[in-house]
Amino acid sequence: MIDHTLLAPTATAQDIDKLCDQAAEFITASVCVQPIWVAHAAKRLAESPVKICTVIGFPSGAQTPETKAFETAQAIANGAEEVDMVINQSAALVADKAGLVHDIRSVVEAAAGHDVIVKVILETASLTEQAKIIACEAAVEAGADFVKTSTGFGPGGATVADVTLLRHTVGDGLGVKASGGIRTRQDAIEMLKAGATRLGASSTYAILS
Repeated sequence: MIDHTLLAPTATAQDIDKLCDQAAEFITASVCVQPIWVAHAAKRLAESPVKICTVIGFPSGAQTPETKAFETAQAIANGAEEVDMVINQSAALVADKAGLVHDIRSVVEAAAGHDVIVKVILETASLTEQAKIIACEAAVEAGADFVKTSTGFGPGGATVADVTLLRHTVGDGLGVKASGGIRTRQDAIEMLKAGATRLGASSTYAILS
């Protein structure tokens, strides 16, 4: 249930290898890496069931839908099996649901036909409750597979309250990924109890060992 994550822009090939080897040891759901490391991670984990996840429009979400679609197609070509895209946060704050649906659907359509999971990052710490609800509704309408709390690079990470809200809003139809600030086993358990079905964590080794 864990996406073993390393998204620091200063990460080196040696760091990514260590991440992949830990993920293979624990058989995590995926490794989540920056787009520049997708092909490298895919090669490193070629004999493992661990999937390759990357981020799109990261971390601000302020790229155009067309840019996000291109980034998605390129990531899939390099071996990505899951993509976590950041929404246009300003559209959420002004309740522009149509704009959000277009933004998210650009990635969903780029991933269509490739058996690739699309997760939608809201950056909940930057949004009002209304904006979170609208973004979740847009993710459902656009055909995404998950909603996700945070990038880990914003003003705050996952909270039990936000995970609960996301789960309540999307119902049982979508997964909910809690990400940002999950550092202990107890943190992880609390998020799962609140309704998360996937966790994004860089502290995977500490949580599981």
